[in-house]
Amino acid sequence: MDLDVFVTAHSAEWDRLDSLLRRKRRLTGTEADELVTLYQRTTTHLSLLLSSAPDPALTGRLTSLVARARSKVTGARTSSWRDAARFFTTSFPAAVYRLRHWWIPTAVLSLTVAALLGWWIAAHPEVQSTLGAPQELREMTRPGGDYEAYYSNHPAAAFAAQVWTNNAQAVALCLVLGAFLGLPVLWILFENMLNLGAGLGLMSSAGRLDTFLGLILPHGLLELTAVFVAAGIGLRLGWTVIDPGPRPRRTALAEEGRTALGVAIGLAAVLFVSGALEGFVTPSGLPTWARITIGILAELAFLTYVYVLGGRAVRAGETGDVATTDRAALLPTAA
Repeated sequence: MDLDVFVTAHSAEWDRLDSLLRRKRRLTGTEADELVTLYQRTTTHLSLLLSSAPDPALTGRLTSLVARARSKVTGARTSSWRDAARFFTTSFPAAVYRLRHWWIPTAVLSLTVAALLGWWIAAHPEVQSTLGAPQELREMTRPGGDYEAYYSNHPAAAFAAQVWTNNAQAVALCLVLGAFLGLPVLWILFENMLNLGAGLGLMSSAGRLDTFLGLILPHGLLELTAVFVAAGIGLRLGWTVIDPGPRPRRTALAEEGRTALGVAIGLAAVLFVSGALEGFVTPSGLPTWARITIGILAELAFLTYVYVLGGRAVRAGETGDVATTDRAALLPTAA
């Protein structure tokens, strides 16, 4: 491409588009049609320039023109409560439901690893000795010991806020770091299952498995489900880097990345509930059966929400990505 000839041939159109964008008054119907036409042409010019003769100054000018024109053509969009309602009733559950074939196997395998670690620690005193001195382990697992006191030593509201922050951070890391082929997600999962397995093994070896389950299940069912959902979707994002399928890799990563960010927002709300359970229900004076029942009901409510609303949305064509009108316009690619 001869850049000088290209600029000479089209600079009048770019100047006219810039002039229309600077108009303070309302455009007439004819001017609005002209604006749309020039926007489409300039988008094509930018694509040709990027593929044939990328000139930084000219590329910058046309990129700015295209962005301003798109904003003018599509109009400014203001978020509303309707958007929030649509997100929690359609987009979020649809994303979780659509990607269930990733996070359900992740949950099963992770819990299997935690159970095996717990058995290994409980059955081998020499392994327990690597986790702490005998006196420290007895202090941790005795009635009223450190393990139980962890849930009641702090004000419930402050503890719930701290738990929510920590869990939200772990979930966000799973979703964001998934793009690195999913490898950091596997490490985060292993750390979580190691902690769970250690608690399971130590409390079981002390003959207090019932106490352990009474402390974990009220909040842990929902909390771990959120972690598994995040890890599964993070792994899916990592796999997209390797195999984007029929979509161009950039498009696939953009779509799955937007879905992952949306899921992160939705899981923050889920973790708020599990944090409240951990702060107020787990250390409460309710009978063990009542606390566990509350945890099971919270878990069933979330799964019902995902499978009913999410399944319905996916069957209607939703994927969990943002609405089409909110996605960035794709530039045409020159042959």
